[in-house]
Amino acid sequence: MLKGSKVGLRARHEDDIPILRTELYDDVVNGSRAEGGPWRPITPGSKDPRLVVDDTNQGSVPFSVVELDGGTLVGTATLWGIDNHHRAAHIGLGLLPSARGKGYGTDVVAVLCYYGFIVRGLQRLQIETLSDNAAMLRSAERNGFVREGVLRSSAWVLGEFQDEVLLGLLAQDWKPDSKA
Repeated sequence: MLKGSKVGLRARHEDDIPILRTELYDDVVNGSRAEGGPWRPITPGSKDPRLVVDDTNQGSVPFSVVELDGGTLVGTATLWGIDNHHRAAHIGLGLLPSARGKGYGTDVVAVLCYYGFIVRGLQRLQIETLSDNAAMLRSAERNGFVREGVLRSSAWVLGEFQDEVLLGLLAQDWKPDSKA
């Protein structure tokens, strides 16, 4: 497990999937804001491609996020779009509603930076988020990410186009607060 100051990132367990599905993806509003495509229901008992881990996919590393104090599941985190030639990847995360507003997002981003820069030897990490996602923008900027641009009207979310903010962080600009 990779450890931050508040949370740990560990392998996805089978019993995480129903909780993550129910609390993150069955909610139409949250699911629509978090995914790159339209929300759709997943049949109970079926394999949900957003949550089931494919260990053969080298371009994505999914984690379950747990509280260090007690091990309670609080969300999901992913390093995705990993490009080993250009040494770059994207960061994504989702916190359960009960875990929001506790500083976990900032800690998750910090641990993903440690994993990307130190463990994987990447040069660049990138985040794309909706322009009104203040929590993700705050978490990214607290970890040194810089706003690099706005993708105007690039996301279709619940009947309207929304802007996305593109943020980037280079290995040489990263300042880790603590070891993961």
